[in-house]
Amino acid sequence: MAQKSDPNSKLIAENRRARFDYHIESDLEAGIVLQGSEVKSLRQGGANIGESYASVEGGELWLINGYIAPYLQAKTWGHEERRRRKLLVSRKELARLWSATAREGMTIVPLRLYFNDRGVVKLKLGVAKGKKLADKRETSAKRDWDRQKARLLKQGA
Repeated sequence: MAQKSDPNSKLIAENRRARFDYHIESDLEAGIVLQGSEVKSLRQGGANIGESYASVEGGELWLINGYIAPYLQAKTWGHEERRRRKLLVSRKELARLWSATAREGMTIVPLRLYFNDRGVVKLKLGVAKGKKLADKRETSAKRDWDRQKARLLKQGA
């Protein structure tokens, strides 16, 4: 990954459960509208996107239920931890996301929240379809088998 080698880019939060719960069809990068205290809190690493999702409402894309920890030095002018945050994407992407959610029954799931190489906060979104219980079992079994196979190969070498 190019982001690991870049000293300015930094992972803030990752939704690791998303790949287990959903089939990720495609992904895209979106900007996010934040207040100053939110950015400072993110620099300290206080965020969680595990229970959040994105939705198209009123011709705009919103991140709902994303948690950004309060910034203690902001006292009176702080931010709400779980407020709705506007996401910035092109009109073409917005139209594609709207059609995927409205017509095809897809979900927009946040995958990663990070600082890019210019120090700007970005959110990687995945357009996903929910997995059934059998699919989750299959994913779990495949992961266990891959782990066991790697262990056996390591012992044999």
